[in-house]
Amino acid sequence: MTTSEPGAPAAVTATPAGRRGPRRPVLFFAFSFAVIADPVSSVAYAIEAALRALHGDLALLLPTMALVVGLVVVVTANYWQLVGRFPQGGGAAAAAGRAFGPRWTFVPIGALVVDFVLTIGISIAAAASAVIALFPGLAAFRIPLALLLLLVVAGLTWFGHGGRLLFAVMTLLFVLVSVAVLVLGFVSPHAIGEAPPATDPGRSAALAVVLAFPVAMALATGVEAPATAIAQLGRLDDARRRRFGRGTLALLLVIVGGLTLALTVLAVRLRIGIPGHDSTQIAGIARAAAGSGRLYGAFQLTSSLLLLAAASSSFQAGPGLFKALAGTAERPGVLPAAFGRTNRHHTPYWAVVVHLAAAGLIIVAAAGKEQELVLFYAVAVFVSFLVGLMAMTRFARTERKTALAWLNGAAAGAVAFTLAVNLLRGWPTLSLTATLFVAGALHLLWVRAGRPTGIDDAEARAEAA
Repeated sequence: MTTSEPGAPAAVTATPAGRRGPRRPVLFFAFSFAVIADPVSSVAYAIEAALRALHGDLALLLPTMALVVGLVVVVTANYWQLVGRFPQGGGAAAAAGRAFGPRWTFVPIGALVVDFVLTIGISIAAAASAVIALFPGLAAFRIPLALLLLLVVAGLTWFGHGGRLLFAVMTLLFVLVSVAVLVLGFVSPHAIGEAPPATDPGRSAALAVVLAFPVAMALATGVEAPATAIAQLGRLDDARRRRFGRGTLALLLVIVGGLTLALTVLAVRLRIGIPGHDSTQIAGIARAAAGSGRLYGAFQLTSSLLLLAAASSSFQAGPGLFKALAGTAERPGVLPAAFGRTNRHHTPYWAVVVHLAAAGLIIVAAAGKEQELVLFYAVAVFVSFLVGLMAMTRFARTERKTALAWLNGAAAGAVAFTLAVNLLRGWPTLSLTATLFVAGALHLLWVRAGRPTGIDDAEARAEAA
């Protein structure tokens, strides 16, 4: 929920800093709804991930997701500070570089590289699942369908950032259709599932929730997007960038938190448990709430398009980061110059090819099932969260803001605990290993290139390009 960081429409960057008038709310809408496509799309699989970790115990689903949303609030509060301190963008990478030195910058950058690839993989797999839930006959072709969608999204990336406004539209449509489904589900549901299983009396409910909630922290992926995407607002001054960034964070929290909790309550109320192989829990909620008619079809269509938009955003942000790290004739870079070569639409095509190949391998390895990837997804981005919180704690201590230092330290502890619980599950250590490998490789290349300056601004340059 990796990040991913969809861009703002070109109209945002074309607006002079001093311009006022009716366009300002439109600009904010276009920027914000495009940026939050990734975290909003995570709602499609995060709730089901928590239920699977609870072994289908619906009685514990609401407290689990409430804890997840609570931690999302904590992470969002940190990025609220990051936006205030770095209004020109940069996020956790900029914070790490300023607080601990340039070599630390590579840890959040490595985490983002892994997160971008995983965002593409899990979003494409989830979109395929949404299509299959609408057309169950396609279940036997899950992997080919997912790979076809991957190729389509990668192909559209060739044409650059022209479709950014579409991200905002897809996000808004999904939210509106979801609200309609929720209203109908609470007022006049079409079906109710089987009774939820009773909680195992030999198991501690509190322990079950604590062990399950980190799995669903994929919901937090994409929270870092506003802190870096504000670099796109090149013609706005720092004060307006802060307002855009913080306003987007607030909107993200309201929409993602609200949809998550409302859908969770509805799932418990309608007794929608773990789905079969040809459906998803969120599809089951929509079907039970709205029946199998047009509203259900609209819900599946908008959710699949939103997921594809989230994948597309990472297909832009990931290669954009590679381009920012690549060397040019004017300055040395960390990555080979080939990763900075672009077509006439300013798309770094070799970097796109690398992300396409990596995401394709991940989809095949996971058999095209997004739930197989959720555990891995919630690890890489939490490394970035942790480093960012540690940096903000360092700043607060240096500036003798004791209360803020304790708050950030406690938040870092909560993020570290979440990360540790996920790593204890075994396989997610592969995600951490990949993150540290990428970070280490980039650091080595940076040293060999003569330690060029400005590495902590790589994320900001990637978004501003």
